[in-house]
Amino acid sequence: MWALLLLLWPLALGFTPTPSVYDEDWSIEGGDDGQLGPWTTPQGAPGCLPRAFPGRPCANSSNTLELPESSRALLLGWVPTRMVPAIYGLVLVVGLPANGLALWVLATRVPRLPSTVLLMNLAAADLLLALTLPPRIVYHLRGQRWPFGEAACRLDTAALYGHMYCSMLLLAAISLDRYLAVVHPLRARALRGQRLAAGLCTLAWLVAATLVLPLGLRQQTFGLTGSDHVLCHDALPIGTQASYWRPTFICLAMFGCLLPLLAMLLCYGATLRALAAGGQRYSHALRLTVLVLASALAFFTPSNVLLLLHYSDPGPEDWGDLYAAYIPSLALSTLNSCVDPFIYYYVSTEFRDKVREVSFCWVPGSTTVSKERGSPGTGTRSSSLV
Repeated sequence: MWALLLLLWPLALGFTPTPSVYDEDWSIEGGDDGQLGPWTTPQGAPGCLPRAFPGRPCANSSNTLELPESSRALLLGWVPTRMVPAIYGLVLVVGLPANGLALWVLATRVPRLPSTVLLMNLAAADLLLALTLPPRIVYHLRGQRWPFGEAACRLDTAALYGHMYCSMLLLAAISLDRYLAVVHPLRARALRGQRLAAGLCTLAWLVAATLVLPLGLRQQTFGLTGSDHVLCHDALPIGTQASYWRPTFICLAMFGCLLPLLAMLLCYGATLRALAAGGQRYSHALRLTVLVLASALAFFTPSNVLLLLHYSDPGPEDWGDLYAAYIPSLALSTLNSCVDPFIYYYVSTEFRDKVREVSFCWVPGSTTVSKERGSPGTGTRSSSLV
């Protein structure tokens, strides 16, 4: 993983000497406005595509794009129209109630500690991410036909990416909080307070909003020639791919995912070392920390590595049609939002007791049972992250 990150740094910053596919394989005239010269298909490379499927605007309509047959087949195949909405549906069904209940319990039943503030913001980001999915589920189930208009497409795309990357940034902030608490417990008394937690949360939301701002500034709905399909963000004029969308998504991948992942690796690496030195009594916290780090790497790394590979121009013979793989990998990234509650909140015995207290408050004696099963301050029985 470390070697992969080191290799991707120069690629993401644009230091690759490989000739650009935008210059050689397509005839582009007009740059940002998306107007193209004669349609030319890359010889010997029918599947090499940029970030989204590149479309050639029709001569009689700038809102309609023409795609190569291979791209049309992939865009309208069973993966985008069946598998992707199934994943989004799972995230919606599991993530919405799990994060909603967790947020309510954290806000009303848990002492307002610095870690609580961070976890409340994480639950809010994951909850808002789930709320962006119903329009996308409709879009994919309708066979890539967006029915809600241009403004809704821009807003939903920006919200999807914004809340997903905000979750990643908040996960990095939580790892820093855990690092201070475990590795520097004495210094944490002065550093680890409400002000630091509020500052980290504010920074995460501001960075995420800044990173996705370009997604709301360019047209993203286009018709597909010879059909009634209206695509939302899945096909964009090739003239804007290199000049506008390339820097936008490189910044998203680098600052929204890879740098936070690097911070998590460093913080949790030091945390794991300190927990391992503590012996068997910290075995639960040790396993939980490994699970937290592994889940973040598993869900976020594939889609963001694919983004960087898109823009590294590696050559069609090496990577083929990366965007077709990116669509399901993006959907898999959203699964992290319905996994977070179970490894950050519900893993805690004390938290589960508070959920039972809220859920069954009308049952006589439920509060007493909760107090008997978990009392404040029993850190060894609670999740190390609550």
